[in-house]
Amino acid sequence: MTSQQQLQPIFILSEGSQRTTGRSAQKTNIMAAKAVAETVRTTLGPKGMDKMLVDSLGDVVITNDGVTILEEMSIEHPAAKMIVEVAKTQEDEVGDGTTTAVVIAGELLKQAEDLIEKEIHPTVVARGYRLAAEKAHEILNRIAEPVSAGDDETLRKIAVTAMTGKGAEQAKDALSGIAVQAVKAVMDSENGKPSIDVENVKIEKKVGGGVEDSELIQGIVLDKEKVHPGMPRAVKQARIALLDAAIEVKNTEIETKIQVSDPAQMQAFIDMEERMLRDKVEKVAAAGANVVFCQKGIDDMAQHFMAKKGIYAARRVSKSDMEKLARATGGKIVTSLNDLGKDDLGFAGLVEELKVGNENMTYVRECRNPKSVTMLIRGGTEHVVDEVKRAMEDALGDVAAALRVGKIVGGAGASEVELAKGLRKYSESLSGREQLAVNAFAEAVEIIPRTLAENSGLDPIDVMTELKAAHDRGQKWAGINVFTGKIIDGWKEGVIEPLKIKTQAISSASEVAVMILRIDDVIASAGKGDKGRMPEMPPGGGGYDM
Repeated sequence: MTSQQQLQPIFILSEGSQRTTGRSAQKTNIMAAKAVAETVRTTLGPKGMDKMLVDSLGDVVITNDGVTILEEMSIEHPAAKMIVEVAKTQEDEVGDGTTTAVVIAGELLKQAEDLIEKEIHPTVVARGYRLAAEKAHEILNRIAEPVSAGDDETLRKIAVTAMTGKGAEQAKDALSGIAVQAVKAVMDSENGKPSIDVENVKIEKKVGGGVEDSELIQGIVLDKEKVHPGMPRAVKQARIALLDAAIEVKNTEIETKIQVSDPAQMQAFIDMEERMLRDKVEKVAAAGANVVFCQKGIDDMAQHFMAKKGIYAARRVSKSDMEKLARATGGKIVTSLNDLGKDDLGFAGLVEELKVGNENMTYVRECRNPKSVTMLIRGGTEHVVDEVKRAMEDALGDVAAALRVGKIVGGAGASEVELAKGLRKYSESLSGREQLAVNAFAEAVEIIPRTLAENSGLDPIDVMTELKAAHDRGQKWAGINVFTGKIIDGWKEGVIEPLKIKTQAISSASEVAVMILRIDDVIASAGKGDKGRMPEMPPGGGGYDM
């Protein structure tokens, strides 16, 4: 036996580790990513369907919001998780278009798979995709139209487009008006550019009534009640103190013992506590406050003194609500009662406690120039209210994104077809194999109008042929009416979306597709008591079980 034959195999990975390399690693990753995209694809568009997600505790979520579906699904496969990240980025950056981004990412990988099968190297495909993504931004910016804060009608159309196909659709006209009002209320200006933090629009949901009963409050609604029954139920011309200090007798930091030799000493001790609390309440009253929102506790005795003085108080208000109250009322959050003065107080025309459903809530209304407002979402059941809230978040995100960038595009699949047309033209200027990748990118972008047609029960081939013909005739905003199957002018029909949705979706989808394409080796280490279990494809590769 030669020394060559005596060589033992060398193990460089721990026992139980799994390794997939080359074409098979790429195939597995692409298949997992495609499976995620397929999951949410049926939810796209006005005729998209919803998913019912049941967790291990039996809690049910019914939604067609891409990011919600993917987060609730507890996906295991590492490549599939990367696609979920696309949805999260889209949600954080724009607040809408999560399904679009995921579907494009899945389709880019599907197109890339065909190119790899033709022996085109993944790095060539990746380079072509990067060129295409760059050009896509240029094309989208060129075809986009300007929009300003004064154009209420267009902004409402953006909000309606965002809500179409969601649970809020039946009241979309009323809700779109609320969304536009809310965004404009919290809009600031920095260096002449609009600055909008959607977090300043507080969305409070309550089961009861119908979706059309939802309203916008020019101020803040707190899920709190007054702390003492003797306090007034409503305070007009409210001067509001915002306290980040407890109205209680502070316990000592160190352990102390008090020895009492005479009952009178005990009484003096109790009287002293009472006097301290009375002093605290006096300080609030001396500042001129008739409403107090406290981030910490309010002692029972202090509540009694406040009630006697006709002061309305709520305690244990969350930090985020305190900040919103400060923006809405113009008050300052004070951390020491000794520093509380007239200048620190906020103003509201009316503070009142109202019963909503079966709970009492505090309404802070009629603020002078509230930079924080509240949407009260109503609906028949918990699931309806949750889905309406998600639809409103999408609408707010869209209106805010449109105003931040100041550019909008036509929806109904119009901008995607126009983009694909531009990319195909661009590919002709390239030589080499990147041309094929750019063409594949154009093909992938068309998945959006194709999916809209499929989800509506229309023939995607007929629809795409008609759409391309319309765009070739120079109809820039030719899109698909999913209800009639006819080709329409998306702009004239009021199907409008912010440019940011499209650019962000293209960026995120192309980046993640390039990253997955460049992986040719997947090494899953063995954990404790886990023999390197790697989420695998089922036998036969027919789909992926998440």
